[in-house]
Amino acid sequence: MTQIGAVLIAGPTASGKSALGLALARELGGVIVNADSMQVYRDLRVLTARPTPEEEAQAPHRLYGHVDGAISYSVGRYLEDAGQALDEMCRTGRLPILVGGTGLYFKALIEGLSDIPPVPQDVRERIRAASEGCATLELHAALKERDSETAQALSSNDRLRILRALEVLEATGRPLASFRNQRRPGPLADVPIVKVFLSPDRDLLRARIDARFRVMMAAGALDEVRALAACGLDPALPVMRAHGVPGFMAHLRGELTLDEAIARGQADTRRYAKRQFTWFRHQMPDWTWVEPERAFDAVQRAIQRPFSGP
Repeated sequence: MTQIGAVLIAGPTASGKSALGLALARELGGVIVNADSMQVYRDLRVLTARPTPEEEAQAPHRLYGHVDGAISYSVGRYLEDAGQALDEMCRTGRLPILVGGTGLYFKALIEGLSDIPPVPQDVRERIRAASEGCATLELHAALKERDSETAQALSSNDRLRILRALEVLEATGRPLASFRNQRRPGPLADVPIVKVFLSPDRDLLRARIDARFRVMMAAGALDEVRALAACGLDPALPVMRAHGVPGFMAHLRGELTLDEAIARGQADTRRYAKRQFTWFRHQMPDWTWVEPERAFDAVQRAIQRPFSGP
């Protein structure tokens, strides 16, 4: 029987991924590796539902809270960091258990990324400075004039990806779309893996999301956002778009009541969970969908079955 090289646990927010990962890590002697794009930021432990210090003490955790919020952390950077962590676990014989809800991270780990040259920092800063005060629709129109193929593939409201396309165009002189067929394989491309997607009852999930947001409030989520606001970061940075941050920022500016800010954060999170279901259904059709309460046994059985392909 082929030995499993990694366990991948995905699912919508608040579906119980972290609890499952921790239970498996304790049972199997594994190492939990973060696969959530917001839990990489050290600024927002509470608001992004990162594992608590008590949970981190129960099993090794990697790539949690290791990035400053002032950094625009990309899928490419994640792939480098995760690749190093996976290499370390391969050397030490520990089972990687990758846990998170960011589909692009999992997709990159398996399928790799287009081989786009890195954008120099001075180019990135120049594009970001020039974009200040420009509406996202204006930036999309500017991209469309210079790179219509990439612009057509992007939402006209997706400011981060529009800026990324402009940066690549400026740095390389080539449209971002032209790099699509130049792909490096991901670190898990040829590794025997178990892939499960937690699929809880939708009504129960919505209730859990709302309740967890209230728990976050009691645990200091607003104080985290207050400290983040004091940093004066670019609003386009990923950390500034974490669920709950825009509403709490508006509350701190006096534009929303606290209850309105909480309701906005809850609604944003519920919508995100719905998108996660849709994304994985279409982009990762070969994953095993399982109810959270059955997931531990399902993973154990999958590990014991003969491996037939990644």
